[in-house]
Amino acid sequence: MSQGFTVFGLQVHYYGIIIMTGAVLAAFLAVREAKHRNIDGEMVWDMLPWLLIAGIIGARLWHVFTPPASSLINGQNPYFIHPLDMLKVWNGGLGIPGAVMGGALALFIYCRAKKTSFLTWVDIIAPGLALAQAVGRWGNFVNQELYGLPTNLPWKIFIDAAHRLPGYENVAYYQPTFLYESIWNLLNMGLLLFLGHKQADKLKQGDLFLIYMAFYAFGRFMLEFIRIDYSPIAGVNVNQTLMAVIFVCSTVALLLKHLLKR
Repeated sequence: MSQGFTVFGLQVHYYGIIIMTGAVLAAFLAVREAKHRNIDGEMVWDMLPWLLIAGIIGARLWHVFTPPASSLINGQNPYFIHPLDMLKVWNGGLGIPGAVMGGALALFIYCRAKKTSFLTWVDIIAPGLALAQAVGRWGNFVNQELYGLPTNLPWKIFIDAAHRLPGYENVAYYQPTFLYESIWNLLNMGLLLFLGHKQADKLKQGDLFLIYMAFYAFGRFMLEFIRIDYSPIAGVNVNQTLMAVIFVCSTVALLLKHLLKR
């Protein structure tokens, strides 16, 4: 499967196009949500470059410090052995947790500088963030990475021999975990839009973002069970562990916000 094309000698990667498409769609949705709250939607385009830069840096750093098991060299982090490879983002390797952390930090700084509410803006951005993730996961399909266990299900995907993991060289078809996560993120977006429009009177600032995190974390936690190439630290699946912590913390925070008020 081709992973890009060349224009005037410049290599253009589908992965990058997909990521940018998701970001732009997320921005349009955020503009719509801001206007729904009678907030200037143009602020979205003002903050977008900063959120993108911080998100990509965060996503790359997360991948660099939590690489998948298949990329380890004698059990060691390959980026510590070949540091310049950290810059090769076009080869894939972006971690969603790092993207959210980096983007949230940039948004917090932006809101402080503009003297606007951070909690309001994370609620505005949350549905678009879920949409961006749904679109972005198709970059994994193009790169033939982060697929699941071997399967014979009707919706199985074919993986080229060059992208198969050690021990699976003769296995051609796998679980399309990118598809599962994409659908889960679309459901997340739908839930957030429904709550934000139909149940707005029952929500507090920051609720939508907490719901986004809890919903995503639960789905990602479950998907890690069928992924072949997880990210281990001291033998522990760091992504699955983080998702469990995020789900519990987000759910507890959401409940406490409402129960303590009562």
